[in-house]
Amino acid sequence: MLPGFLIDMDGVIYRGTDLIDGAVGFINELKKRDLPFMFLTNNSQRTRRDVVTKLSRMGITVGEEHIFTCAMATARFLAQSKPNGTAYVIGEGGLLHALHRNGYSIVDHDPDYVVVGEGRSMNFEMIEAAVRMIENGAKLIATNMDPNCPTQNGPRPGCGAIVAMLEAATKKQAFSVGKPSPVMMRSARQELGISSAQTTMIGDTMETDILGGVEMGYRSVLVLSGGTALSDLANFAYQPDLVVDSIADLNNDEFFQYERTRFHTAERLLA
Repeated sequence: MLPGFLIDMDGVIYRGTDLIDGAVGFINELKKRDLPFMFLTNNSQRTRRDVVTKLSRMGITVGEEHIFTCAMATARFLAQSKPNGTAYVIGEGGLLHALHRNGYSIVDHDPDYVVVGEGRSMNFEMIEAAVRMIENGAKLIATNMDPNCPTQNGPRPGCGAIVAMLEAATKKQAFSVGKPSPVMMRSARQELGISSAQTTMIGDTMETDILGGVEMGYRSVLVLSGGTALSDLANFAYQPDLVVDSIADLNNDEFFQYERTRFHTAERLLA
């Protein structure tokens, strides 16, 4: 039984515009071994094609079939819940594209859903309009609940920060589709065509990547090249199956042998 991999991007493959050492080699090894993999991102701004182009410019050649965004997960969830529905969107191109592809119309009044992504185009008039729509019965949907987004100039408010404002104003709780939601974690695995027992989640964030993997029964690998330090693990009731300094430490026969059996205890591999 061959394993498959769900791989976070920012903090695992790259930091901002800088590729993390070993990322190209690891992805090439997955392709060489013909192991299924998919990149997961809670960034709803970009389309699949945009992500493929960004990775290509960094030296990683993959197809659109290797990309799964929270915008895609959200649009598919809404299409299943209410086919051919309507949405008022606080977000950018990737989210709008995904909703259109799944049969949704974007409207500026009386929507079925208020859907929130991240981006720089949000203004307070949009927030006020969203509050009125939610008060009038529209359901509040978050593509993810990440409180901030990393940028080259430091963090900026993320989708979760915008959603928290809407929740406070309306006293209505949002339903979140992105990591660590089982909706996105399950959809991505199904897209790969593998079972839970075959799936490994590789990420840098305990609250999303690792929590999502643990809750779904996937193997989980935490890399310390992003937002989590080794000392942070003591703060969590759940733990990853494996902790490594960076994705470069996974590009070896030892790791791929591990992948054929269930990890029993958290273990740190050193480069």
